[in-house]
Amino acid sequence: MIRTSFAQRYLVSNGQSSIAANTSLGGLRADSSADPDAPVGGMAKRGLDITLAVAGILMLLPLILGLVILLKLTDSGPLLYGHRRIGFGGREFRCWKFRTMVVNGDEVLKQHLRKNPSQAAMWKEQRKLVDDPRVTRFGAVLRKLSLDELPQLLNVLTGDMSLVGPRPVVKAELDHYASSTRHYLAARPGLSGLWQISGRSNTTYFERVQMDRFYVMNWTPWMDLRIIFMTIPAVAMSRGAH
Repeated sequence: MIRTSFAQRYLVSNGQSSIAANTSLGGLRADSSADPDAPVGGMAKRGLDITLAVAGILMLLPLILGLVILLKLTDSGPLLYGHRRIGFGGREFRCWKFRTMVVNGDEVLKQHLRKNPSQAAMWKEQRKLVDDPRVTRFGAVLRKLSLDELPQLLNVLTGDMSLVGPRPVVKAELDHYASSTRHYLAARPGLSGLWQISGRSNTTYFERVQMDRFYVMNWTPWMDLRIIFMTIPAVAMSRGAH
């Protein structure tokens, strides 16, 4: 069961069987005139994304420039990191973030998991670590406040992502979605979403899949606006941030 009152009101399934019950997209709520080949929400959602993303970039420009300066002063490596994620229709894209990890992060993680079997088990199940050895000190602060994700506003403008949607995942993670994979691929991944306002890393992987599926099947413009509104206090209080 999802832990927050918001998700409790929205989510209707409590077990793995309910997730696997519907493997088609026939249950998606959509306007009868909507293009079946378009992402969930169609032009209405896209228009909202562009409007709010442009407004957000303009309002946050001083903060973004300040972070760029601090990152350059504290680390000589690349400013941005583009991890390959799966988007609408299964297309890969680079999901941009301010770089919060050491440059040789993949090798550091591999060695850490080899030496720590319990951490390896956590990584296999959650794809996250509470104390990730790859994260720099300043990077940990950025992650705590979700400031590392600000460059994803560029992904929103280019159409690879939406302001609200399922979590951006790597190709291997889709195995966790099982029959819900089709629902995930029917939407653009989101900068925020039900997961973001429902405890983030404090939720299980199964709960995250539930939230992504439910969001896609029950999308409305009002749900997006409410999630965006609720993201602000969730980020400010760093709920579930690792």
